Amino acid sequence: MAIFTGAGVAIVTPFHEDGSINYDKLDELIDFHCEKKTDCIIICGTTGESATMTEEEHMDCVKFTIDRAKGRIPVVAGTGSNCTRTAIDMSKEASEYGADGLLLVTPYYNKATQNGLIAHFTAVAKEAKAPIIMYSVASRTGCNIEPATVAELVKNVDNIVGIKEASGNISQIAKIMAMTDGKVDLYSGNDDQIVPILSLGGKGVISVLSNVAPDETHDICEKFFNGDIAGSAALQLKALPLVEQLFCEVNPIPVKKAMQLMGVDCGPLRMPLTEISKAHEETLAKAMKEFGIKLA
Repeated sequence: MAIFTGAGVAIVTPFHEDGSINYDKLDELIDFHCEKKTDCIIICGTTGESATMTEEEHMDCVKFTIDRAKGRIPVVAGTGSNCTRTAIDMSKEASEYGADGLLLVTPYYNKATQNGLIAHFTAVAKEAKAPIIMYSVASRTGCNIEPATVAELVKNVDNIVGIKEASGNISQIAKIMAMTDGKVDLYSGNDDQIVPILSLGGKGVISVLSNVAPDETHDICEKFFNGDIAGSAALQLKALPLVEQLFCEVNPIPVKKAMQLMGVDCGPLRMPLTEISKAHEETLAKAMKEFGIKLA
């Protein structure tokens, strides 16, 4: 059984003006998503600015989210690292806290060969017992998970169950599904490719869009699963201008501004991310209004 099906939110991390984590606001966001149609919370991913967190902050955030979600919806913890030992330690800790799953990004900067990726993911899976979703996003990490590597890991390691595919390469994604006989839980890592990936047997999306439009993102998936392919596609296409604006600058710069425009102030970004430009703020607000999101 998949960790979740549908739309999981790659949740932002709210900060106080001094840069510390705003747990009161995070608590509000967790409640918001549990009360909406969000199907899963993914904490401490790229959108959550995990790259700027200390390990202590990272794991405190994971534990807080698991405790506050209280089993209402699944929680997947981002526990990837470019250091295998660090990824093992964080993954073990998140598993002990009760994470429903782990999201492991490929090692970044030092990267790895495909054999290195097999060794890395296998080592983490051996010690952390929660189900693992691999995360392939070469545009950020410089390291792609090839289809043959996905197939080997899914077939040979029991608790490696899925992949978040953000390569943007539909041909690669189709090859993954062919080489695994469809026996991998496939999630879109791109909000503009939800329907194409569902059509290949995907289970859903790990979504930035869900931060501002959780019900609509869920509905794209639900309509598809219920056989309303035309309705699902129509929602996907309607969302494209907004999705484009949510990535007009480096994620999560635009989505945090979008939430502020909705009246949900999640505080500043951590350096080296900086505030959105005025021109992009205006085009973002316009896309939000056209999508039907009420601004504060």
